[in-house]
Amino acid sequence: MRTIALTSLLLAPLAAIQAVEPVPNAPEGTYDLVVYGDSAAAVSAAVQAQRSGLSVVLVNSTGFLGGMTCSGLSASDIFHRDAVGGIARELYQRIGRHYGQTYVDYFEPHVAQQQIDALVSESKVEVALNEQLDRRTGVRQQGRRIVAISTLSGKTYRGRIFIDASYTGDLMAAAGVSYTVGREGNARYGETLNGAQRGDTKPRTHYTQGDKDHFIRKVDPYIQPGNPASGLLPGIHAAQPVDGEGDHRIQAYNYRLCMTTEVANRLPIEQPAGYREADHELLLRNFEAGDLRLPALIHKLPAGKVDWNSMHAVGTDFVGANWDYPEADDDTRRRIEQQHEFYIRGHLWTLANHPRVPEVIRQQAARYGLCRDEFAGNAGWPPMLYIREARRMVSDYVMTEADCKAQRSAPEPIALASFGMDSHAVRYFVTAAGFAERDGVIWQVPPHPYGISYRSIVPRVGECENLLVPVCLSATHVAHGSIRMEPVFMELGQAAALAASIGIAERVPVQEVAYAKLRAALEASGLPVDWTPRP
Repeated sequence: MRTIALTSLLLAPLAAIQAVEPVPNAPEGTYDLVVYGDSAAAVSAAVQAQRSGLSVVLVNSTGFLGGMTCSGLSASDIFHRDAVGGIARELYQRIGRHYGQTYVDYFEPHVAQQQIDALVSESKVEVALNEQLDRRTGVRQQGRRIVAISTLSGKTYRGRIFIDASYTGDLMAAAGVSYTVGREGNARYGETLNGAQRGDTKPRTHYTQGDKDHFIRKVDPYIQPGNPASGLLPGIHAAQPVDGEGDHRIQAYNYRLCMTTEVANRLPIEQPAGYREADHELLLRNFEAGDLRLPALIHKLPAGKVDWNSMHAVGTDFVGANWDYPEADDDTRRRIEQQHEFYIRGHLWTLANHPRVPEVIRQQAARYGLCRDEFAGNAGWPPMLYIREARRMVSDYVMTEADCKAQRSAPEPIALASFGMDSHAVRYFVTAAGFAERDGVIWQVPPHPYGISYRSIVPRVGECENLLVPVCLSATHVAHGSIRMEPVFMELGQAAALAASIGIAERVPVQEVAYAKLRAALEASGLPVDWTPRP
């Protein structure tokens, strides 16, 4: 772990949100708010800013809006619908109307894209697509304030306040804000689920989901079975983790695939060029050891489609291949993305075709293919790697396991989270007994929805005064694993824009925005901040 410090909830009437008058005498071409990001949180922030009367530009680093909400993460993982409000709830209501329902949070990717695009268009938000931040020299600052950002294309965007709604926290890092990458040790914040979490040292009930994401059979990890001198299979590490010890490692990434069994709409999974059986030897040995589970978490979507996610011992998560991603340069990130796609295509082909895979698994897997009518410009493959975590800000209030477990209440709450404290595998390692095991898997569900502090989306007092960070917010690895759901990110993005409007109107740093005023704006926008159980 590294800490880096450089220098019925219905939407309230929008009219209830007071518009902010532009600040006079600003340099020409300056926006009230510059939103940088590739997420649905960036969309909700920009839309809210426009509705609040701010001049705003959404600088999006990709060629499409909506981030993972429109890139295959179609099962929104909402445990309590009543905990979701504001623009996020509005989006799910819009999607619901498309399907003839009032509210839908399991949807086809192209439907989410249509509704996100329509929301932005109707709000008349200015959008700049395919504009990546120049992370070396593109953040211009005066004292503790950002005055402008520049992109690799040479465009410059000046603003009074900035929001970093990216999945990687690039603007935050370039602005010199304190952040961390990796897992804190349990002792750092008095947690129990942080740091290394060996799958072979705790009762499986520790995770409340039994054996779901662990090896349930003894699997040999060596190139030549039984011969340690032959070396380890790809992706397996010899060093054994120490339970609860912090490190720089992060949970696995994958692509969230939209798949179908409908023959007319199905694109078969071909063997990728350069396929290497060795890359999938651990999967094959796991089957041969007797684990006959299809290694996929499959959520049903409309129109005969599914959201295909990783599950069990060896799935589509490319475990350990993403550790460098948060701090990597753009070229290295593209290479890591390509490696993930190559691995996952090979994994899917192996499941459906390899003779060492049990026939029952091959028959199940062969029924599925990518969808002809999704991501048509990319042959059915989603455009965005699922970045489950990257950088995380370290602010004056760090959300921790205690917040999730209702052992304390976060001050100045601005949104609610309710998903389980969740981490996918971080690495494979060899146990003392000489078998493959997983490190990093956690899963515990909070007792009820809990508040996320405003202090966790603004930098420390004394650091950048005009930046809000709703995605790479100040949270430990454990707490971030619960908070990191798309609807929650959208709510945090909207809350950040409301705070920005108050900061501009009051001419104060974001750290000094009066919570009473922000709370009133949140309530007027239909954003719940306190949990009251409903029938």
